[in-house]
Amino acid sequence: MTDTISNLSRQATEPSGPRKSAGHVIVDTLVAHGVERTYVVPGESYLDVLDGLHHSPIETIVCRHEGGAAYMAEADGKMTSVPGVAMVTRGPGAANAHVGLHTSWQDSTPMVLFVGLIPFEHRDREAFQEFDPHAWFDSGAKRVMVLDHPERASEIVAEAMFAANSGRPGPVVVGLPEDIIKVEIDAALHPPIPVATGGMTVNDWKALRDALQTADKPLFVTGGNDWTDDGARGLTTWLEEHHLPAAAEWRTEGTIPFDSSSYVGPIGYGRPQLTLQMLEETDLLVFVGTVPGDVITDGFLVRQNWDKKNFLVTIDPALRGRSGPVSYQIVAKPDVFVRDLVRIDLPVKEEWKEWTARLRAHQVDFSTPVSTTPTQGRARMDTMMAQLVAGLPEDAMCTFGAGEHTNWAHRYFPAKGYASMISARNGSMGYSVPSAVAASLRFPGRRVVTIAGDGEFLMNGQELATATQYGATPLVIVMDNQEYGTIRTHQERDYPDRVSGTQLKNPDFALMAQSFGGFGVRVEQDSEIPAALEAALRAIDEEGRFALIHLIVDQRVKAY
Repeated sequence: MTDTISNLSRQATEPSGPRKSAGHVIVDTLVAHGVERTYVVPGESYLDVLDGLHHSPIETIVCRHEGGAAYMAEADGKMTSVPGVAMVTRGPGAANAHVGLHTSWQDSTPMVLFVGLIPFEHRDREAFQEFDPHAWFDSGAKRVMVLDHPERASEIVAEAMFAANSGRPGPVVVGLPEDIIKVEIDAALHPPIPVATGGMTVNDWKALRDALQTADKPLFVTGGNDWTDDGARGLTTWLEEHHLPAAAEWRTEGTIPFDSSSYVGPIGYGRPQLTLQMLEETDLLVFVGTVPGDVITDGFLVRQNWDKKNFLVTIDPALRGRSGPVSYQIVAKPDVFVRDLVRIDLPVKEEWKEWTARLRAHQVDFSTPVSTTPTQGRARMDTMMAQLVAGLPEDAMCTFGAGEHTNWAHRYFPAKGYASMISARNGSMGYSVPSAVAASLRFPGRRVVTIAGDGEFLMNGQELATATQYGATPLVIVMDNQEYGTIRTHQERDYPDRVSGTQLKNPDFALMAQSFGGFGVRVEQDSEIPAALEAALRAIDEEGRFALIHLIVDQRVKAY
């Protein structure tokens, strides 16, 4: 690159119509692409973009850590058809945001991360906070682009939004040199680039119809973040009409509602034994929006040496992350597949009715709380979940990160619609609070519950300050067992009776919540749970504050 910044500035300032800085054009292009909110940690490297946001209809959510901002943007990308947008500064800021990119990559979530960079003319001179965006992000993002020519500002934003949503969705990084974004350019905007959605060919349609007709125990598996409410509802109706079962990929429950007669449970880590048996017993698998990866297949083991017929419905022709042989691929986004699927009208087999009813009965038994009555002694998550779910509205949402505490959500939380369970399938800790803040901002008035572990909570609990600042009102339940529980479980298996590096001593999280302007209550006894939950919900509904319940539980407790 030999052009100097002065040359670039001179080229970009030739008169050709209304003019704005490249930074302001970036904001205008985001507005034109339907972006309603951006999550930022400010930096001097992209001040012109922040200035463009000043009078923009885009709401700017100022976060307390780049990891929190990136998680919020990633969660936002799971809830809408528009990529989530985060903005951070160079060097340390970009490093902190990397955790959200990894989540976006492994969870196939559309997301665009804008990173302010050092001035163009300072490049490759070990300037303050300098780093190479391509070297850092090329292996963990769909695309990495740097705005070296200001006149291409709108084009690059359009390309980034397209790349994040096209094919298998994922993260895109856009670098913004500090001086380039200040250059005035033609203010004309690049239009959004349409995303191909694929679809079933006649041969695809006939092949799936014939496979279903000959199967006695078919099983659908839903997953991914590429759905809409209409697509999820369409599939649910079709499955119910045909008495066919559907399981949910790990941490994506709700696509087929929790109370649907066709929903037969989650498949993933910590799964009930039944779901493993389902995979062994079925004679036809149809994966929609996802592929049989290592989590579904228990570390790529379940499907080794299988001869089961399977259909993989995904817009990703590369089938990245799949395990085992493939019988048939249908290149389509879920909604388009469902549009064509519902034209398949098959006579319902008695075998389907018996198969689905048996699986459904096991799921109902598994997901029904034993009792809502508190017991004597230390607080229990079983009691908390039983008390909670009994009073949840139909559109309640749940978010969580990673750890054994999440198993209570998998088992009991009634996710009754697409994107009513928002989580990190890459096992990323610290996701619970940021995702809950993003969900509450995206859907004000809905009951948003996040379930956090004590280890996970302190990784991004500071974003409760963001919740207070912008009026987010999630219910935060912190299950405190004074350890990194998942790692302790692995430790006990591989190194029994040698506890090392997993134990925690925690502060009073309820007082922490209060200091951030929310409601906080500490619960040590099971009998205290009903009153604490009632008070927390009252603070949300009547006072408009977030609420946190600090639940002290025994170590080594299990959901199943």
